[in-house]
Amino acid sequence: MEKLNQMQLTKINAVKVALTSCLAFVVVSCGKEEENFDLYTIEKAEPRSLELIIEASGSVEAISSIEIKSKASGEILYLGAEVGDKVNKGDVLARIDQRTPSNILSQAEADIGVSIVKLKNAESQLERGKQLHSGNSISDKAFEDIQELHSFAKAQLVRAEVYLENAKIALEDTLVRSPVNGKVITRQAEVGTVITSPTAAVGGGTLLMRMADLNKVRVRAFVDEVDIGKLSIGQEVSLKVSSYKDKEFLGYVSKIEPLASVNQNVTTFPVLIDIDNREELLLLGMTAEIKIKVLDTDNKLTVPSGALRTRKNLNFVATLLGLSEEEVDTFLEDKKEGEGFTKFIVLKKVDDRPVPLWIETGDTDYNHVEVISGLISGEEVYVVPSDGLIRNQDEFKERIRGRRPF
Repeated sequence: MEKLNQMQLTKINAVKVALTSCLAFVVVSCGKEEENFDLYTIEKAEPRSLELIIEASGSVEAISSIEIKSKASGEILYLGAEVGDKVNKGDVLARIDQRTPSNILSQAEADIGVSIVKLKNAESQLERGKQLHSGNSISDKAFEDIQELHSFAKAQLVRAEVYLENAKIALEDTLVRSPVNGKVITRQAEVGTVITSPTAAVGGGTLLMRMADLNKVRVRAFVDEVDIGKLSIGQEVSLKVSSYKDKEFLGYVSKIEPLASVNQNVTTFPVLIDIDNREELLLLGMTAEIKIKVLDTDNKLTVPSGALRTRKNLNFVATLLGLSEEEVDTFLEDKKEGEGFTKFIVLKKVDDRPVPLWIETGDTDYNHVEVISGLISGEEVYVVPSDGLIRNQDEFKERIRGRRPF
C-alpha cells in the first residue's frame, strides 16, 4: 500500500480527533436527561508558528543510463566488465571475433590498389585521346568512349576508397569501448555467444550491457496534487533510505512532471529530485522517504482550520449556533472576490453570540490558517465540525438511544 503524505495524515488525524470528541459528547448526553450538548468550541485568534512538511516516497534511479551495443557480428571472445564494475571512458568492454572484418579489410586494400592502377591507365589514355582527337586521328565517338572509361575509373577508385574506409570501421567495431566513466548496472551477453548485429535496423546493434553514472542520481517521488503547487524548482529536499536510517541525504527538486498519475482516486504528480551520490551509497531501485519543508513561519495571527466556513455550509452551522435564516441571508448578500480560496467566513464571538464575518487567509499547515485581515489577536471564533460529521454523530446518538431501556 502506498504511504500517505503529510497532508493526508494531518487531515485523517483531524477527522479522528473531531469524531472522537463528537462521540464522547453523544455518550455523555445519552446518560443525561437533557438532550442538548455542545457541538463546538471557542478558540482565540492568536500568533503561532506555522510549519508544513510535505512527505512522499519514491525510488532511486539513474539520471542517465547508456546502452552498450556491438555493431559487429560474430563470436564474443572477451568481456571486460561484470555487473557493478567501474569503468573509465575508452576501456575495452568487449572484443568480437575479428577474422571476417580483417579479411574484408585485406580485400578492400587490394581493390583500392587495382583501382589506382586502372585510373592511371585511364588518365594516360585520355591524354593520348586528346592529342589524337585534336589531330582528327580518331572519331568523336571514340574520344567520348575514352572519356567515359576515365570517368568510370575515377568512380571505381572512389567506391574502393569508401569500401576500404567501411572495412576499417567494421574492424574497429569489433572492439567495444566505454563511451563514458560509469558503472555497469546490467549485462546481457556472455563470452562465447555468437551475435548478429543488423546495424541498418532500428536497434543499431546487439545490446551487451548497460552503464550509468552513479555519482549523481535522482528520486522519482509522487506528490499529492493538493501540495504540488507549493513546490518549486531548486527547492531543498531531505531524504532517507532504509539501508542508512541514521543518515540524511540532501537533494533538490529538478523537475515537476506535468502528467498526473491516478491510483485509487488519489491524484499525484511525479517530482524528480537530484542527489549528489559521490559516495555511491544510494543504489538504483532503493525506496526513499522524502521530506520537503514548504512552510516555516513565526508569529502569524492564526485561527483553527475548523473555524473556516464557506457560503455553501454556513447555513447549516449557523442554525446550530442559533443564527436566524434572515440574518445569514442578509450577510451572504455581499459577495467577496476569492471566496473559498483566500476569503472565508468565520463566526466571531460578540456579546456571547456568533456574528459572521469575512476574513482573508494566507498560509496554512492544515491545522491552523494564517489570518491576513478581518480579525485581531485575542478575538474569539467558533470552531464547529463539518455538517457531515455532525450528521454522523446524530445518527450514532440515535443508535445508542435505541439500545437503552425505556
